[in-house]
Amino acid sequence: MSRASTKSTKAAGVHKRLAKTGPRSIGKAAAVARRAAEKAKKPAARKPVAIAGKLAGKSAGHPMANAPRTLNEFMAQALAMESEAAQRYSDLADAMEMHNNREVATLFRKMAGIERKHATRIMVEMGWKDMPALPSGKPGWEGFEAPETTPGDEVHYLMHPYHALQLALVNEQRAERFFAQLARAATVESVSAAARELQAEEREHVKLVRAWIKKLPKPDRNWANDPDPASYTD
Repeated sequence: MSRASTKSTKAAGVHKRLAKTGPRSIGKAAAVARRAAEKAKKPAARKPVAIAGKLAGKSAGHPMANAPRTLNEFMAQALAMESEAAQRYSDLADAMEMHNNREVATLFRKMAGIERKHATRIMVEMGWKDMPALPSGKPGWEGFEAPETTPGDEVHYLMHPYHALQLALVNEQRAERFFAQLARAATVESVSAAARELQAEEREHVKLVRAWIKKLPKPDRNWANDPDPASYTD
């Protein structure tokens, strides 16, 4: 089996494992929270996708937020995070396909699907038919990006699945810190309980992604060299 085939097979295994995590955990968090509540009563203006130094070296959304006052507020915030992550992964997949990087595009597309499943599970568990508005009309995190969202300038059109998983790892780590802070800041037990559950699940996702990264070959240092780079005219 060729190295490329081996890499694709391992990436496929990652997709399957990743698809099995997440949705059940969100449902569990909502159930725990409910019980606690009851007790308490290349183109874009013809330019390629950019890379800004280190692929995973930036901080997208800082995990800082005001504590939600109710379970509904908390889950609406979690839903917004999942929805934004799904949309961004879809955008990145489109960009990778545009540059004919189909292997990474497929990985991003699957990540988008997983995040959508998480969002759908929240909607079902909370009994929502439409996405609720955030209480303040604004997200509960600082910065322009949600904690689990990859900024567009942290990808490269020649990136490998290894790099995509490095970005996913950073996203999961930020999400864990975000929920940890909400759990500490919450003044309502139902919110604190739900935040702790989601923090624990994100911690497990961090471990899984780290394990998957170890199974993929690390690209050589010249991976970003393009022998036939695109040229642009004003």
